[in-house]
Amino acid sequence: MGKPPGFCIGLFLLWSLAIQTYGQGSGNAREVNVGVYLSPPFVMQEGEKLSGMSVELWENISQKQNLTSQYRVYKDIKSLVDGVHRGEIDVAVTNLTITEARARKIDFTQPWFDAGLRVMVGKKRRTSISDILHGLKKTGMLASYLWILGVIVLATLAFTLFYRKFDREFPRRWRDGLAESFYSVMSIATSGNAQRKNLFGWVGKIWAGIWLVCGVAVVSFITASITSVMTSLALTTQINGLRDLPGKTVGVLAGSVAEEYIRENGISTHGFDSTEQAVAALHAGEVDAIVGDSPVLAYFAFNNPELGLRLVGKLFNPDKYAFAVPKGSPLARPLSIEIIAAHEQGLIMDLREDYFGTVK
Repeated sequence: MGKPPGFCIGLFLLWSLAIQTYGQGSGNAREVNVGVYLSPPFVMQEGEKLSGMSVELWENISQKQNLTSQYRVYKDIKSLVDGVHRGEIDVAVTNLTITEARARKIDFTQPWFDAGLRVMVGKKRRTSISDILHGLKKTGMLASYLWILGVIVLATLAFTLFYRKFDREFPRRWRDGLAESFYSVMSIATSGNAQRKNLFGWVGKIWAGIWLVCGVAVVSFITASITSVMTSLALTTQINGLRDLPGKTVGVLAGSVAEEYIRENGISTHGFDSTEQAVAALHAGEVDAIVGDSPVLAYFAFNNPELGLRLVGKLFNPDKYAFAVPKGSPLARPLSIEIIAAHEQGLIMDLREDYFGTVK
């Protein structure tokens, strides 16, 4: 028994609609809303023109799928993912990492780029006087210095009163006398040389010897404590990788995988909308380091050599980039097939070499 004519007509209409919608055959191109997040070298913008590795790959795929793109720029990764989830856009194009949390909200295409996270730091900062004072205060040594200063003040006053009474040649004006006594105290404490004559014979020499021992101890203590603090500052401020980040404030892109990973490891973060903002905060001392996608940070550092940025440590938390579409989108499968074809035909490798150089 044959199918009803209405059923056949319905199948034909659905088939015609599919051709028109996805650009198969000779139908008109389908217009899709494409969300992007500016992340050089994957997505860049000059005026109204978008470029970058992700954009080039998308333009190649969309041409083969007979799609025309209407682009919309999002300020951060989180907004882009939310835009896909709400159906504001048909596809998200950038260096978007595949994660479980995101996969519960949106669908991903076949991965097209292997990446991971890296730590970026700025120029090595010289230790300043304020850093040393802060270190001395933190270790409690600054309080000891204040006690030593108090002893010196009391000794200066005692010397002044003593010499005013027993030494007729001692200056009579108080300011001159205090200055003379202070110089004598510091001279005995640092070198053991008494600047004034000995008024008490062997007793005076013993007293000067005691001052000499005390002075040597004080000088040694001050030298050792400052050296210790400077060494500690050099070790604690130096960042050579992920393991040096606990206790530091790390700059990340808001809503990124880097932000999630660093927070999960109990490290303080400061979110930014762009790498430029994060680097500005790094140079201003608002953050101690930046954690982000390795290729993005490497590209930024390479193209801004005057900033003195360095990538330190090894790659960690390896991940994969893909395009994203709303849940159940019919675009997921054809886009994945085109990405697989781009891998097999060497297109993605060619793009990677164009933006990052020859892959070794």
